[in-house]
Amino acid sequence: MDNQWPPINTLLSDVIKVLLVDDHRLVQDGIASILGQAAGISICGKCASGEEAVGLVRSLRPHVVLMDIVMKGMTGIEATRWIKDMDSSIKVILISTEVKKEFVSAGIKSGIDGYIPKDATKDILLEAIHKVHHGERYFTDAITKLIFEDYYLTERGEKKRDRKTTKELTERENEILELVAQGFGNKEIGERLFISVRTVETHKTHILDKLGLKNAAELIKYAIKHNIISIE
Repeated sequence: MDNQWPPINTLLSDVIKVLLVDDHRLVQDGIASILGQAAGISICGKCASGEEAVGLVRSLRPHVVLMDIVMKGMTGIEATRWIKDMDSSIKVILISTEVKKEFVSAGIKSGIDGYIPKDATKDILLEAIHKVHHGERYFTDAITKLIFEDYYLTERGEKKRDRKTTKELTERENEILELVAQGFGNKEIGERLFISVRTVETHKTHILDKLGLKNAAELIKYAIKHNIISIE
């Protein structure tokens, strides 16, 4: 992208500017109340969607973004990816009602700096903000355990598989190509990858253009021919 700015880490101030992103007003107000009483932290903005978060990051330039995951439209994970592409020095902490391995994995791939559950204590919330602001990553014990278990299974080979990829496509486009070829619809793909239906459609258009294909039927034939999927 061409809208880069100087890394925020070079512009640190005494006050940590935090952007709150959550589509539940009670949750948003509750977190705002906690942070409003905390020394050294200032709430620079609030919003209720991933799209709004991306826009506010451009104008407000927060140090830390507290990001909900499941929201209408763009998910918090997709918004994180956009934010990190704009400026990787902006810290993003995912906050979620549920601690799911899929959420944690997708969040890490998008570049998050921390992940805490919504039932975390005030002390954990404040500790997470201060630690990520100073360059550390922050995960609660339960989330760290999930990360370790996932790594352990991968190292044992229980999750490994020989997945063919197409060099003309990006990693994300290869993921979508495989899912389309397996028969998943746009909504299902979006839910699996934590991206919006519109983003899935955009990726599919890029895939067809790059591979010189016309439609999903040709895409499936391509996937079978190149061993991206197999027919038993």
